[in-house]
Amino acid sequence: MTSDAASPTAQHAAVLAVPAWTPPEGARPEPGPIAVLPEPEEAFVRAIESAGGTVAPLGDDTRGLVWLSSKHPDELQRVLDGHPRIGWVQLPWAGVDAFAPLLAANAGASRVWTSAKGAYAQPVAEHALMLALASLRLLPRRLAVKHWEGREDGRSLFGLRVVILGAGGIALELLRLLEPFGTHATIVRRSPEPVPGAERTVTSDRLGEVLPEADVVFVAAALTSGTSKLIGVEEFRAMPAGAVLVNIARGGLVDTDALVDALTAGEIAGAGVDVTDPEPLPDGHPLWSAPNVIVTPHVADTEEMVRPLLAARVEANVRAFLGEGGFLGVVDPAAGY
Repeated sequence: MTSDAASPTAQHAAVLAVPAWTPPEGARPEPGPIAVLPEPEEAFVRAIESAGGTVAPLGDDTRGLVWLSSKHPDELQRVLDGHPRIGWVQLPWAGVDAFAPLLAANAGASRVWTSAKGAYAQPVAEHALMLALASLRLLPRRLAVKHWEGREDGRSLFGLRVVILGAGGIALELLRLLEPFGTHATIVRRSPEPVPGAERTVTSDRLGEVLPEADVVFVAAALTSGTSKLIGVEEFRAMPAGAVLVNIARGGLVDTDALVDALTAGEIAGAGVDVTDPEPLPDGHPLWSAPNVIVTPHVADTEEMVRPLLAARVEANVRAFLGEGGFLGVVDPAAGY
């Protein structure tokens, strides 16, 4: 993240309506100067100052940290080891799997961790809807041919049965986008608590029960040790032959080899993935040439889209850090999300 930020209303409205967590009495982090690392980028400096915070270089009096890189968790650990009085850390992305070992190592520390979860829901859900529509309408094949193809095939999204893995901000925004299509949505999550906008909610152990009736499966869950390869050989075999898979969460949630085999064998009708395992997907990988697949290079939430949304999340959490209201996007270090 290097360029200046646009206005938060320039493209997507910031999705900040995630549950706020207010620390119990005596557990709120000690307020104080906030460091922005690895570089104090202007957009986030402005966001902190707009909320009444003070930005200062990392030092003994640093109490808050906005960390803008997902590539150097070891460097972040060194910062925390050297400055143990930092009580609040803001991470840059919705998914925090890149920081999983660090979070696990810090699970017992009295420190508030927040992420951007929920803040990027609008652009990512929009991308998921695009991938679903394009896959159902067989756009990979349509775009590949160089002649007028007479086959009249493809499916409409209207009235289809949709299964969404996950119940976070992306899933909620996706449910909203699906409303005009009259789909019948099932949410699969850890908790049986109903999700507004879904016809039913089932727990993760019942995934195998709902896949056989799914026309579209959206993967929007967090990647943890318990959800790695959540969709694999058995899950693809359980899906109807006309089903489409869309993954806009993390590549590791889907067994890539199993996906290639399912597409090649016609066990499912198509797939649209913005994330892969491995990532980047190497040149010549079989997934590139699998039938009716769309691979986009992790661009559901581009830097231009998410910069103002992250700045809005930072601003809101600085207010909480200073004692006004609750934190948004709180991460459970033990759970890893």
